[in-house]
Amino acid sequence: MSELLGGVETGGTWCVCAIGTGPDELVAREQFRTSEPEETIARIGDFFAAGPRIAALGVGSFGPVDPDPESSTWGYVTTTPKPGWQQTPIAPRLRARLDVPVVFDNDVNAAAVGEHRWGAGDGIASLCYLTVGTGIGAGLLIGGRPWHGLVHPEVGHIRIPHDRARDPFDGICPVHGDCWEGLAAGGAIAQRWEADPRELPDGHAAWELETEYLALGILSIVLVASPERLIVGGGVMERAGLLAALRRRLPELLDGYLQTPLLAERIDEYLVAPQLGDSAGVLGAIALAGDALTARG
Repeated sequence: MSELLGGVETGGTWCVCAIGTGPDELVAREQFRTSEPEETIARIGDFFAAGPRIAALGVGSFGPVDPDPESSTWGYVTTTPKPGWQQTPIAPRLRARLDVPVVFDNDVNAAAVGEHRWGAGDGIASLCYLTVGTGIGAGLLIGGRPWHGLVHPEVGHIRIPHDRARDPFDGICPVHGDCWEGLAAGGAIAQRWEADPRELPDGHAAWELETEYLALGILSIVLVASPERLIVGGGVMERAGLLAALRRRLPELLDGYLQTPLLAERIDEYLVAPQLGDSAGVLGAIALAGDALTARG
């Protein structure tokens, strides 16, 4: 085994830490709930301090984040709606605690990298990893590398059509109300229907509405970014039949406008489930750490 690497995924609900070099070579892994910043960052540091020495650390965090190494707030969670986490310096604190090189990105970019390296995106040059869970986020890879642009894409906060006659729900996003995340994230389903989404039966009206909202957001991603594959994961997508429903609805919305079999009869090859499950983010963080170490020579 080559030098050991560390990976961290700090999600809105769960935090995952791992040491290793890939999915088949993990020597330690721990998962715990994401609590307030001081406790969470301390627990991450304790995990790596107690384990075998790592050569570098990759961190994929819920956002918005500042991934710019030249910025004074590099490594920060910035304007997140998650209470207590605004302007939290995750990467700088871990770098100081562990004294190793740290590479930092958002959690969905890390998951996209993980799936590209070892999962459902293997061999695909441009892909989008979409997660639908506590929130909605997407990581976009172009040429196998995460795309940031000005800051980084925040697709969970795009606007999608909201027919208030059909759905009078105002949305849960504390910033935008009825943005995509505000209407279709797991918390929106729970609040709209006053029930845990996992307890709603398959025939419940919630799932027809969720299919429509998710398909509308995915349509925007396809039309703007045109990824060669779209991987859809997250807790909401664990609902049996939801992926199949999206595979039916997306071509209907496109209505043949984009002429490619991957958006028609081969849609099941285009809109796919992740292969790495809930390890995609932490494995992607390990991959980012390894890439950064290689770049340093």
